[in-house]
Amino acid sequence: MATLVLKPDRDPTALAHAAALLRAGELVAFPTETVYGLGARVFCEPAIARIFAVKGRPADNPLIVHIAAVEDVHRVAVEIPSSFWVLAERFFPGPLTLIVRRHPSVPACVSAGLETVAVRMPRNPYALELIRLTGEPVAAPSANRSGRPSPTRAEHVLQDLDGLIAAVVDGGECEIGLESTVLHLLMEPPLIMRPGAITADELSAVLGVPVEYWRGSPTEAVPSPGVKYRHYAPNASVLLLPSWEEVRQWVQEHPEADPVVLASETPPEPFPLPVRLLQAATLYAEFRRADSEGKTHILVLYTPSVQAHPALADRLRKAATHTAEEGP
Repeated sequence: MATLVLKPDRDPTALAHAAALLRAGELVAFPTETVYGLGARVFCEPAIARIFAVKGRPADNPLIVHIAAVEDVHRVAVEIPSSFWVLAERFFPGPLTLIVRRHPSVPACVSAGLETVAVRMPRNPYALELIRLTGEPVAAPSANRSGRPSPTRAEHVLQDLDGLIAAVVDGGECEIGLESTVLHLLMEPPLIMRPGAITADELSAVLGVPVEYWRGSPTEAVPSPGVKYRHYAPNASVLLLPSWEEVRQWVQEHPEADPVVLASETPPEPFPLPVRLLQAATLYAEFRRADSEGKTHILVLYTPSVQAHPALADRLRKAATHTAEEGP
């Protein structure tokens, strides 16, 4: 059966319908300000198990729990540090996920068996109302097949999951287009496990302490999604190249390829290929567009300015099959 597409901008009952499906133990995709999430009731363990099955997601890759009110954190977490409330006052609702200690009532599978839980309050009004109508927090990873580019439109969700989930709430295009910043509050100093729109400097300014990036091994048990495994990858091979000269050279050396170029700056003239704009908000859409066009490669101009954008650089590195640092 095809996945139901619910449009709250046209149908005032759409979110109530989606919430009823969630309460019945179904899976529903919904928009957030970052990417579309694939939701299930957090206390419904069979539904949580279906998230992992539908996505093909490894069991050691934790989910994020979404709440509709800050005080709802008490339903999913215990021994909540004061830093949580300080950050929530400044950044909730918004693209920040905070790792705290898991409440015993939250199924262990939500957190990959760890004693922590990742919590956030999305900014998208459809997401907030859907969670509120459901009556409990909603666990939701990105609404795509595991490893694929995250969806930033309802049509992207359907490309991966049509017929596998009950419904998708079509809220249009996501505002930010990259997943939330994940900050581990039980570490000293607090560690960013996954970079996002909210930066280390912003977090440090609010907390009054240094905030650092996690530098651990992706083979160890980690309480954050987006750390292990190859992520965000299209079918086309993604190559990160540091200069226009190297992009041009690659094109000349691979006449059999059908590549597309993503760059945040104008190419020198003349240039043998059309160039599409590289930006965080549309990165995943461009990845999916290249696949729909049958492109064999995506050549990314990986300049210092791109590398200085922590979230964008992180997603590009995780998607890449070749980086400038690896050499030819």
